[in-house]
Amino acid sequence: MGFLGKILGKQTKEEETMTIEKLNIGIILGSTRQGRVSPQVGAWVNGIADQREDANYEIVDIADYNLPFLGTTDGTEPGIAAWNEKLASLDGFVFIVQEYNHSITGALKNALDFAREAWNNKAAGIVSYGSTGGARAAEHLRGICGELMIADVRVHPTLSLFTDFENGTVFKPAELHLKNVNAMLDQVISWSGALKTLRQQS
Repeated sequence: MGFLGKILGKQTKEEETMTIEKLNIGIILGSTRQGRVSPQVGAWVNGIADQREDANYEIVDIADYNLPFLGTTDGTEPGIAAWNEKLASLDGFVFIVQEYNHSITGALKNALDFAREAWNNKAAGIVSYGSTGGARAAEHLRGICGELMIADVRVHPTLSLFTDFENGTVFKPAELHLKNVNAMLDQVISWSGALKTLRQQS
């Protein structure tokens, strides 16, 4: 704090900026199957996010944790602890969601269920894709988020398998989605910051 700031008990704008820590936002890939396209979508969202320089963004791939099926384990697998540690280090999330049979993937549901407190009082955005933009999967995910005390934001980019993917495998998003992704990230950052304050008070 500068000399004048010490006298007045206030920080300058520059000093406030220096003391504010950036939020950590995880972009969670919600599919683990062979031939998945979620890494393409996640990399696209991450590229847009990194240009903003308003938070620390990173890809979090469920497949890296080798989570067993819930109920078939004694909970000692190292991937379970690593998964919870990673989630605990994050202030908010962006879920990359695929629609399977009108809902989210089994891998994503399993990963959601393998943590509890690490999700609580954090914000999340959803980017979904499918034949109807993944809208039905996203709505199912919103219900799960409510139970896990995740505040899901309103803006929801939806990607169509027919217009945003070439032959259903090569991701070529329409330019119009850029505005929605940034609007979604605006809300994730705002809510994540507010909820971090809440967590620090508890």
